[in-house]
Amino acid sequence: MNEFFLQLPNTDLFNYIILPFLIFCARITDVTFGTFRIVMVSKGQKYIAPILGFFEVLIWIIVISQIMQNLDNWICIIAYASGFATGNFIGLLIEEKIAMGVVKIQIITAKPATELVSVLTSSGYGITHHDAKGATGNVSIIYSIINRQEIDKVVEMIFTFNPNAFYSIEDVKFVNKKVNSIFTPERRTRRGK
Repeated sequence: MNEFFLQLPNTDLFNYIILPFLIFCARITDVTFGTFRIVMVSKGQKYIAPILGFFEVLIWIIVISQIMQNLDNWICIIAYASGFATGNFIGLLIEEKIAMGVVKIQIITAKPATELVSVLTSSGYGITHHDAKGATGNVSIIYSIINRQEIDKVVEMIFTFNPNAFYSIEDVKFVNKKVNSIFTPERRTRRGK
């Protein structure tokens, strides 16, 4: 492998500052790819995940070869570990910002849900609502499948109309209809005319 890559300089500046910095940056990149790849696998993105995996492993092999050649350089080892931690954080931030996919939101409320159901449906969200018995009495349960970008808007509606409601949000791997053509408020408003 050393023949494949250019021979790196052997100076103190390179060994204790530049090389650790390169290892840190490369490790951030490969772990970010890895974190994002895991998210893509969990969402069933079978074409994106292998491409991310290829680059993740390629970068990792290059970095680990430098670590193995510099096992006596503790700054490189600290840079490797720091890059791993930072890469996890950045990967999750990127995934959160992209907010790909759809989620199922389940709302359980002891308060009558008529107003909340009305607001959700008039805002264009498809919902399923039914009454049920809870541990402390009658409750209303509301289900909806929404785009992840809509979570904050829906949670705000829940707090506005029923601040004591319990809700849970789960990732959905597959839905048999296009969510953004059925449940996204903007498209429903345009389609409904």
